[in-house]
Amino acid sequence: MSAAPRSFAHPSAVAPRRPPAAVRGMRAFLRTHLFQSPLAGLFTFLLGAVLSVALWHILRWSILDAVWYAPDKGAACRVATGACWAVIAEKYRVILFGAYPYEQQWRGGVIIAGWLAWGALSATSLLPVWGRLAGWAGVFVLSILLLGGGLFGLMPVGTDLWGGLPLTFIIFGGTVAGGLPLAILLAVGRRSELPVVRWLCILTIEGVRGVPLLALLFFAALILPLFLPPNLTVDKLIRAEIGMIIFFAAYAAEVVRGGLQAVPEGQDEAAKALGLGYGARMVKVVLPQALAIVVPALFNDIIRAFKNTTFFSILGLFDVLGATKAALQDPNWVRYGTEGYIFVFLLYFILCSAMSAYGASIERGNQSRVRRAA
Repeated sequence: MSAAPRSFAHPSAVAPRRPPAAVRGMRAFLRTHLFQSPLAGLFTFLLGAVLSVALWHILRWSILDAVWYAPDKGAACRVATGACWAVIAEKYRVILFGAYPYEQQWRGGVIIAGWLAWGALSATSLLPVWGRLAGWAGVFVLSILLLGGGLFGLMPVGTDLWGGLPLTFIIFGGTVAGGLPLAILLAVGRRSELPVVRWLCILTIEGVRGVPLLALLFFAALILPLFLPPNLTVDKLIRAEIGMIIFFAAYAAEVVRGGLQAVPEGQDEAAKALGLGYGARMVKVVLPQALAIVVPALFNDIIRAFKNTTFFSILGLFDVLGATKAALQDPNWVRYGTEGYIFVFLLYFILCSAMSAYGASIERGNQSRVRRAA
């Protein structure tokens, strides 16, 4: 009976070692990130001292020594050493509503509340996608009807008096609502097998992307009427809005085209095998996957469209920034422009951050669905 084979270990073999224990806590964090070496610790102390002094001066200027209320036309602000936030309390109606008639500014308040409330509701999962889109369409139409008036006993107000945050919301909503479908059509057309359609979409996209937004708005607002028939008049706001829609669509089309290229060709081939036509394949199979892929980049363009509404102030349409400039022309408050623009900065920062967080939540939802499907 033969003996069992003897196993020999390689001389260089060693027993497996346990992974190092995870070091946690504030002390470990400081040692790992801020005090890895004496030189790093020195820079940490120096930077901390500079930031502490700067933050202390900012705190004193903005809060401790600030003036929050000055009913005497800013006299209290002129002797103060800190910020004069009383300019916001004095001019908030002009900043938020522009030149809109004072007694009718409640309409602008309703519009602002409606946009913010529906935005908060849309960020939840209480409603399906079609319900959110239908609600946004209703909010947009209601905003136009409220600002314009002429119905339900409301006093009519021309678009030349529209301004402030309601006008910003309307411009932004119209840009996204009109620009996103156009962007999808341009992206799909650029990948078309028909040369005429493909080159027409390419020329549109590249031509618009090669022109600054300001030049496009000036063309839509000032040059375009020269080419229209004399008896045809189009409101300046509508003309400028068309320019914004085309500009947004040209940039978003390239984002959507990237998503279309990222969808595996097997998806389209499988849809063909099921007997689906071109339109059904794009709507039900390809486009949903492409749009889910490009959500981060698409929201980047959407947020940029919201910030681009400030260009309308150059055309005499006072959005929030233009209304703030107009409000600060008052001789009693003209020296407090810093406070006014900080208020506008915080307003845009909060709204854009909320949209960014909403886009990130949509991206996380798409990723979780992909993991569940896998």
